[in-house]
Amino acid sequence: MKKLLITIAFIISSAQLVFAQEYPQKPITLVVGFPPGGGADAVARIVSDKLSRVLEQPIIINNMPGAGTTIASAYVAKAAPDGYTLLLAGPGLYGADQYLYKSAKYDGVKNFTAITRWSLAPMMLAANKDVPVKNTQELIAYAKKNPDKVTYSSSGVGVVTHLAALEFEKATNTKLMHIPYKGGAPSLQALAAGDVQISFGTPPSVMPLAQSGRLKILSVTTQQRSPLFADIPSMKDAGVKDLDFTFWFGLYGPAGLPTDVSKKLFDASLVALNDPEVKARLEKSGNNAAPSKSQNDFLMLSIGEGRKSKDLLEQTGAKVE
Repeated sequence: MKKLLITIAFIISSAQLVFAQEYPQKPITLVVGFPPGGGADAVARIVSDKLSRVLEQPIIINNMPGAGTTIASAYVAKAAPDGYTLLLAGPGLYGADQYLYKSAKYDGVKNFTAITRWSLAPMMLAANKDVPVKNTQELIAYAKKNPDKVTYSSSGVGVVTHLAALEFEKATNTKLMHIPYKGGAPSLQALAAGDVQISFGTPPSVMPLAQSGRLKILSVTTQQRSPLFADIPSMKDAGVKDLDFTFWFGLYGPAGLPTDVSKKLFDASLVALNDPEVKARLEKSGNNAAPSKSQNDFLMLSIGEGRKSKDLLEQTGAKVE
C-alpha cells in the first residue's frame, strides 16, 4: 500500500510538472482597462505581439474600459489562476482603486500576482491649439488668473492622466477643472475638438494629434527632457521644480498563479522586452521597455506606487462624481 501511495504521489507530481512546463496550451487573454487607441492599448499590443511568439500561443487583447479600469481589474481578480487570463495595469490596484470606487472589492496583494513591469514613460502636457498660451510658464500664469476655469480632460478619475494633473496643481499652486472621459483616446479627442483646454496624456495618444496640428505639446512631466522627445521642454525647463511624474504599465495575473507559470510569464516578458524590434516600436510610441529585475521587485514597486497614488487622492479630496 505504501509503495502504491508513493507511486500515485509521483504520478500527480509529474503531471503537475508537465502542466507547468507545457504552459501555455491554449490562447491567453490579456485584459486592458482602457479602450483601443490609448497608451495602455499601444503597450499591450506591441509587447503581446512578441510575447505570443515567445510563448507560441496567441494573445487576445480584451479591452474592458469603465469605472477607472476597475471593471477590468475585478474581472481578472475573479478569473481562474491558470495563466490564461492576465491584466495590464498600473499601480491603482494597490490602493487608489479601493479609495475611489466602493465597487472595487479586490486587494492588490491578496487578489493579484505581480509578474513584471512592461513600460515606462513621461506624460505630456498638451493644450488645444486655440488656448492662448505658448508654453507651460504661460499656462501656469493663465491658470492662476482663472482659477477653476481652465479645463482638463483625463482618461478617468484616479488613473495616471488624472494623477499627473493633480501633481501639477500641487506643484504649481493652481486649481484646474477636471473633465474625466472613458479612456485616453476620447480624452485627447475632446482636447483636439476644443471641448477642454489642456490634458496630461500618454505619448501614444498625444503625438499623432500634435503631429497633425490638432493640439500643441507644452512639456513633458519629468524634470529632465526625455531622450525620446529631446526637443520638448521638461518641467525643470518650465521652472516647475516639484514635479517629476512618470507612468508605467505592468503584467498581473489572479492571486494563486502557479509559481512555474508566473515565472514563465516573467521570463517570456523579459525576452520580449529585450527584443530590438519591440524596444523600437515602444520608443516610437513614446514608451521605454522597462522590465522588472524580479517579480518581488515589481510587487514592491506596485505597493509603493499604489500607496503614493492613494495618498495623493486623499490629500486633494478627489472623488468619483
